[in-house]
Amino acid sequence: MIRKAKMSDVDAVTTIINSMAKEGFLLPVRPSKVAEFIRDYFVWEEAGKVVGCARLKIFSRELGEIRSVAVLPEYRGTSIGSNLVLKCIKEARDIGLKKVFVLTKVPNFFCKFGFREVSKRELPHKVWEDCIGCPKFHSCDEVAMILEL
Repeated sequence: MIRKAKMSDVDAVTTIINSMAKEGFLLPVRPSKVAEFIRDYFVWEEAGKVVGCARLKIFSRELGEIRSVAVLPEYRGTSIGSNLVLKCIKEARDIGLKKVFVLTKVPNFFCKFGFREVSKRELPHKVWEDCIGCPKFHSCDEVAMILEL
């Protein structure tokens, strides 16, 4: 079941994201940052346990980013991640965004939703505020992709 995240989900969301960070797919997060942006998150709950999450971050009246798409290892391959991405896309449409983008190491996953690869230079400079502190800033291995809504 997908639902909006609550403060009581902060630790679970942090754990899920950081489990994928250990695998090199995402950057690690601190619980304080998850709590700060908890209203941006959707979670997938299975038998009372949060097992997946995704975040829709708003950059402008027209642009959002789908980020922190993460699922516990034992629940991968069950379409939880896909459903979370679809929920973020629906939310983006519902609030009137024109585009959403992702920075990803798994572009094939996002292709199935209609995202297309773009140059990182096409993204607004504001996007890179989050990247400044990344240890891979000068050798980023993520692919930029955009979905026109």
